[in-house]
Amino acid sequence: MKKQSNVRFGIFSLLMPLIGIGLFVLFYILSALNYPGGSWYSPNQEGFSFWHNYLCDLLDVYAINGDINTARVYAIIALGFLCSGLFWLWMYLPRAFITNGLNQKIMWVSGLLSILTIPFLALGEHDLIVRIAGLFGIIAFISCSIELLKAGHKFLFALGILCILIFLANYYTYETGIFIGSLPVIQKITFLLFIVWFIYLDVLLVRKVIARKRLSQDDLLDKGLHTDQ
Repeated sequence: MKKQSNVRFGIFSLLMPLIGIGLFVLFYILSALNYPGGSWYSPNQEGFSFWHNYLCDLLDVYAINGDINTARVYAIIALGFLCSGLFWLWMYLPRAFITNGLNQKIMWVSGLLSILTIPFLALGEHDLIVRIAGLFGIIAFISCSIELLKAGHKFLFALGILCILIFLANYYTYETGIFIGSLPVIQKITFLLFIVWFIYLDVLLVRKVIARKRLSQDDLLDKGLHTDQ
């Protein structure tokens, strides 16, 4: 009974990233609802605009209209839940793969460094933090995509590549100013794709762990039968 309880706890702990992502979405919605107003497109607009506000606007001390940003506390909580969930996911992600090589170590280290850098967005220096987290993140995504392709997970590989390409499109737009008016929407689409990819990764991880636990239990059962015979 105790062993079965430990197994259940282990599976539940692997679902923590999904809980973190869910709480992130909830608190970011609360944050958007409490945003005083203003965007770079229209400084005097009321509230948060899906079309014109960046997600990072919710983390600023002052809203763009000059008011104290009452949405900030919710955005910081949301970011904390997201980073905690993704850190948990990336800590255990190597368990989703059978082999263990240099590429996996690169994936693991770069991913954790990227996630640990993101919370500093709440302290300012937005551009620097985005560049550092983005650099580590790109390395982690590429190495993870390689592992997914090697393991035969073609859909997750394709989705990962799409996330990388749209992230690079975000960065190009931000640095060059080309189609800058569309960047707030592109940013949100990018974030949604990343969230979907992380959810699929966590589901894959849970399935792999369950399959291995069942295989291990079947092996123990077979050994017990042979012993009895």
